[in-house]
Amino acid sequence: MGMMSEFKDFAMQGNVVDMAVGIVIGGAFGKIVSSFVADVLMPPIGLAMGGVDFSDLALNLAKDGEPVLLKYGVFIQSVVDFIIIAFAIFMVVKAMNSAKKEEPEEDPGPSEKDLLAEIRDSLSKS
Repeated sequence: MGMMSEFKDFAMQGNVVDMAVGIVIGGAFGKIVSSFVADVLMPPIGLAMGGVDFSDLALNLAKDGEPVLLKYGVFIQSVVDFIIIAFAIFMVVKAMNSAKKEEPEEDPGPSEKDLLAEIRDSLSKS
């Protein structure tokens, strides 16, 4: 029973739950970006390049027999996916960092030097 309660305590910590939510949302975001690139972004680019379908771009490595395809078009789509996702993550991290900087710092109060000067001044007045 001790191991299960310890695991429950660990799993219910805020940062673990936040991380799990982030992973699920990140996975869904990745699927959305992949669909956007494959279904919305690449077709007009292919059309502008003379009706090229990037998912069909491949190099046949076999001379005869079964085709062995090097699918560089799918790779190009994956690179575009990565660039969009990396840029989105960069923007989120940048926004979070600027939000952290805008939080007002707590007033640390008078420094030790200021307190000593105050004590010295009060002693010299006596």
